[in-house]
Amino acid sequence: MDQVQQKKRELMEAAHKLKEAGLLFRGYHANLSARISEDTMILTSGGSVEHLDENGFALIRLDGQVIEGDIAPVMAEIIQMHAGVYRERPSVGCVIHTHAPHATSFAVAQQPIPVVYEPLVRFGVTEDIPVVPWAPRGSDASVKGIVQIVKERPGVWAVLLANHGVLAFSRTITETVQLLATLDEAAEIVLNARMLGGEKRLPDQAFTQIQERMREFAEVKR
Repeated sequence: MDQVQQKKRELMEAAHKLKEAGLLFRGYHANLSARISEDTMILTSGGSVEHLDENGFALIRLDGQVIEGDIAPVMAEIIQMHAGVYRERPSVGCVIHTHAPHATSFAVAQQPIPVVYEPLVRFGVTEDIPVVPWAPRGSDASVKGIVQIVKERPGVWAVLLANHGVLAFSRTITETVQLLATLDEAAEIVLNARMLGGEKRLPDQAFTQIQERMREFAEVKR
């Protein structure tokens, strides 16, 4: 199985996991991509991923040129939303956009999700999940807002698209799915905590201590 076919299979499984976890919300709208090479990616070619199969992808250069497959007109506008992240972060291997319900609640409120839930830190998230100012989806203004955050804030591995949804990215497809799930979980927990008087910040040293503990555990496991 070549790399393109393998990534298609992995993204199909990712879409299934997102659906099972309720992270696609009711319309099953999402777009998922995976890096194939330094300058190419595969991207889901339709709006709904409820029944995603091997024909539901396009191979695209990071400059936006479609190499193989068809891309629905409604999806063409979001190509650069994914490509821009890959160009700025060579370590990123997957980008996923969904309307995960709790994270999207923060996006609609135009409020960042605070990093107060320890599991987020274990994904390398050391800054609050920021909100990209509203602009039409996939527009130059929207893409520039995403890219600016990705470029300037290395501790950020997801952004909220104001009044729209969430965009998460990580090194692998599996990590990105896990990150998105943890992010929506964190958003739900913060909303619940606010009914109990509000979330409390982690101490500043927590970020370093958590990373140190993770390194120690990895060394023991080896």
